[in-house]
Order: sequence, then structure tokens, then C-alpha cells
Amino acid sequence: MSNCVFCAILNKEIPARVIAENENALAFLDVNPISDGHTIIISKKHYKFLSETPVEVLSDMIKLCHEVANKIANSSLKPWGFNYLSNEGKIAGQEVMHIHMHVIPKYGKEEGFKFGLEKNHYVNNDLDYIQKQINK
Repeated sequence: MSNCVFCAILNKEIPARVIAENENALAFLDVNPISDGHTIIISKKHYKFLSETPVEVLSDMIKLCHEVANKIANSSLKPWGFNYLSNEGKIAGQEVMHIHMHVIPKYGKEEGFKFGLEKNHYVNNDLDYIQKQINK
């Protein structure tokens, strides 16, 4: 994609602080981190959404998440835990339309990624109905 910042990183048009890579994925430090060690994992081929990315590419991305988290956990940063995050679509918070995952180290409850999920009062709690709708 001509205007994709992640493709520009892959093409070495924009510098990145690479942490690790494998055949299908690249991991680099986020330039706007929300915690120390916040890392982004991208596919090496452009796919817009997780739901359209081939399983073998997603598998390599998850393997890289695992490797990065272990590298950070065993570093002097010593996080207390991690959040793993991927958004799909603008409505969900996806800012760059290239499949990516975040590995976000946690150093305290109020640091880094925070959950702010509020249940929509219009949610249908009939789980049998929802299951039937999904499995049609």
C-alpha cells in the first residue's frame, strides 16, 4: 500500500527499532508508547484486518508476540504483566489499516493500557439466541 506507514517501515523508508522478526512478521517499538517496551507486531505482507489475514501469517505474528513478551519479561524492564491487543476497523480503534498487534507491558494497574469497557445497556443477554445467530 502506497500510504501505509507499516509498509513504509517494511520497505525501510521509515526507520524502526526492531526487536525481533520471523518469516511473516516484524516486531518493533511503538513510537508513541503507552508503557516502556510497548511493541507492535505487523505482518510482512499487507493485510488490512485480522479477519482477512491467512492463518499461517497470524500464527507467526502470535509466535512473535510470545517471543517479544519473553524478551521484555527477561529484560531489566521487569513488567508485572502484559496486554495483547489488536483492533479491527476504525470503530474498534484501528488507526493504521495494516494488521498489527500490540504487546503492552504493564507496570501498575493505572499505567499503560487500561480497560474502560462499559456494557451497552442494549446488549442482548439471551446467549442461546446470540449463539444461534453466529452459527447460522
